[in-house]
Amino acid sequence: MPVFTLGIEEEFQTIDPETRDLRSHMSSIVEGGKLMLHEQVKAEMHQSVVEVGTNICQNIQEAREQVSYLRRMVIDLADKVGLKIAAAGTHPFSRWQDQPITPDARYDKIVEELQEAARSNLVFGMHVHIGIENREIGVYMMNALRYFLPHIFALSTNSPFWEGRETGYKSFRTKVFERFPRTGIPDYFTSAGEYDEYIKLLVKTGCIDNGKKIWWDLRLHPFFNTIEYRICDMPLRVDETIALAAVMQALVAKIYKLKNSNLNFRLYRKALLNENKWRAARYGIDGKLIDFGKEEEVPTRALIHELLEFVDDVVDELGSRKEVEHVLNILETGTGADRQLNVFRQTNDLKQVVDFVIQETSYGL
Repeated sequence: MPVFTLGIEEEFQTIDPETRDLRSHMSSIVEGGKLMLHEQVKAEMHQSVVEVGTNICQNIQEAREQVSYLRRMVIDLADKVGLKIAAAGTHPFSRWQDQPITPDARYDKIVEELQEAARSNLVFGMHVHIGIENREIGVYMMNALRYFLPHIFALSTNSPFWEGRETGYKSFRTKVFERFPRTGIPDYFTSAGEYDEYIKLLVKTGCIDNGKKIWWDLRLHPFFNTIEYRICDMPLRVDETIALAAVMQALVAKIYKLKNSNLNFRLYRKALLNENKWRAARYGIDGKLIDFGKEEEVPTRALIHELLEFVDDVVDELGSRKEVEHVLNILETGTGADRQLNVFRQTNDLKQVVDFVIQETSYGL
């Protein structure tokens, strides 16, 4: 089996410790971070977002070391400029109207084109890259892996609040991000050639300037040989980020193993998969998803147990059993959204929710 390398990107909120509101870090965190972290830390479109990314990791243990190190560094850098760092898909009460945009030609262009959809896109995600051999395998993977996106997404849900309101969703982040074009679950492609022709057509007709403007929940990266999962909310704890990344890696390994045994994974239409994505956004792990094989609704938790059984024969080879099994803890204690909501139910105070998120962000570091 090939080494399915990992790369993980996390987007953090920079918080004013007095008001608990989002506050621009005026790029001081990014500038300070560049000295030690070089290109591993960067500003995002809104000035209250800071993104960090690991180097290429050979296995999940190396990924954990790097994710932990980067979180510690960002928390320390923020401390030095009197700010706190929080990990969640949305801020509980900040208004996007109050958050300045980072001055940068690329962001100017996006705002100019997408207008209010871009300005209001004050959301925070976690992206995971898994290395693959070539683009042909990549398209095959992308087609098969789409089925599991709602399951993974349900485990990551961590954005129940938006602009001071309880939204009724476990992930409102996706509802905000859907205003962008070229988002959501992709359709399937018959080959890398068909996929590349699609991108070429969009570039030729002025829809995009390169493949990075395709913001799907899962994409074959336009420049690297990686499958990039982009559906997850930013998780509270390192343990959760690593568990999700380990499941994503295990799924790639499992699909690869099936393909090598001439076993194809059944493909489903995007229109069907979207039904499950909506349910995952609304209910997290507490709802039901559709089992398309049986054509019936099944509790999401039961399908996640099935998913763990599905990858069980590859996790020891990957050395990630412990990390994958952390998913059972998430099923027991709830997702980030469940835990944020618990704090709110007990306190009726969104500032205390922010304090909880800040505390969880450094858990185990």
